[in-house]
Amino acid sequence: MSKPIVLSGVQPSGELSIGNYLGALRQWQQMQDDYDCQYCVVDLHAITVRQDPKALHEATLDALAICLAVGVDPKKSTLFVQSHVPEHAQLGWLLNCYTQMGELSRMTQFKDKSARHSNDVNVGLFDYPVLMAADILLYGAHQVPVGSDQKQHLELARDIATRFN
Repeated sequence: MSKPIVLSGVQPSGELSIGNYLGALRQWQQMQDDYDCQYCVVDLHAITVRQDPKALHEATLDALAICLAVGVDPKKSTLFVQSHVPEHAQLGWLLNCYTQMGELSRMTQFKDKSARHSNDVNVGLFDYPVLMAADILLYGAHQVPVGSDQKQHLELARDIATRFN
């Protein structure tokens, strides 16, 4: 019998905080025996805020190393870099065509981040939840462990999937 699929991602911030460890990475390590775990470094999500390409590359490698260091086992889990799987962006584009502008404009995380970065708000930040929906739907994830700030994005992913299917 196949295991339920879990998808979760971590942004390549270059730093591991206790919040990252307690909120996600420790849970990733603990879920490996019971789930088909798909874990990714979400570098496409990271570029919604301007990044130095070299620093982003280094931070991505660091994030992969941190995942391995905290016990994510490549024999039990799939660990990958989001941008290395072009289907994320491809499905994201298709889902854009099934997403309403009004839905995205109601996302509280966009409102918060755009208020803090008012002179550098880009379409990627606005469209972030659609790429997240693509991440989830691409793997047919049964569980998507996220923080409470992402709950609205999960609900939108459900709504987009219903329309798309």
